[in-house]
Amino acid sequence: MDWSRLKSIFIIAFLILDIFLFTQLLNKEWINELEVKTDVTLEENLKNADIDYSNIPKETFADQYMSANTKIFTSEELGKLTNQTAKLIDGTMIHSELKTAVKIGKNKDTATLDNFIKNEVLHGEQYVFGNYDEDSGTITYYQKYREKPFFINNSARIEFKINKSGEVQSYEQTMLEKIEPISEKEEVLSAIQAVDAIYRNRLMKPGSKVVKAEMGYYTVVNMEATQVLTPTWCIVVENEKEKEQFLVNAFEGQIIQGNTDEEEIQENLLEMKK
Repeated sequence: MDWSRLKSIFIIAFLILDIFLFTQLLNKEWINELEVKTDVTLEENLKNADIDYSNIPKETFADQYMSANTKIFTSEELGKLTNQTAKLIDGTMIHSELKTAVKIGKNKDTATLDNFIKNEVLHGEQYVFGNYDEDSGTITYYQKYREKPFFINNSARIEFKINKSGEVQSYEQTMLEKIEPISEKEEVLSAIQAVDAIYRNRLMKPGSKVVKAEMGYYTVVNMEATQVLTPTWCIVVENEKEKEQFLVNAFEGQIIQGNTDEEEIQENLLEMKK
């Protein structure tokens, strides 16, 4: 291992991290000075727009920025996998072919797959159902931390391939490790504030219904071996039978990502398996 190169990587990583946290602090102070809203005002605005948010969490949260490293799997770990042929890709991904396919069926019931993950996948208890994308023939599980999923993270997921018969024949797994806080805990935006941020950015039509609001983490700094993650709201909105998913930075209120893929959103609405 080139320790000199590794040392340089860590120095650069921590420098970028310091710059990122300083920038976030300045952004937060600017936003607080720019606009201060009370919950009453938020409720009135959404009520006037006929936004139904009755299903969202009402309690407040405190959370913090997290750092995590990309896990390097070992040959010894692969040796623990049974009834499958597994190989390592660049040390950070497991590709496995199952000797006995796992049947999912046309009803998209993931109960059998949940059981497979729990008993046959490394650290399977750390993953939770994410989405079923019928177009690409994949089922994705996200890694979770403190019961909160890592949203849309290619370094923290299990992706199963499904054939036309509704059977899982292979999967790929990546994972984050050494997950730890890098800032003090502070109160995050409430679910209603995240909904209001979407509405104020004209991304939610009047008469919409919020069908889901879930807290997780999203990567804001992604380096070769280290990530910085921020608390993030996943908000799913329905309007005229069409559903749209948004990720909202739970500290800053910024809209991180919107998704209008109807098929994917429908599958995201399946109950998260804990």
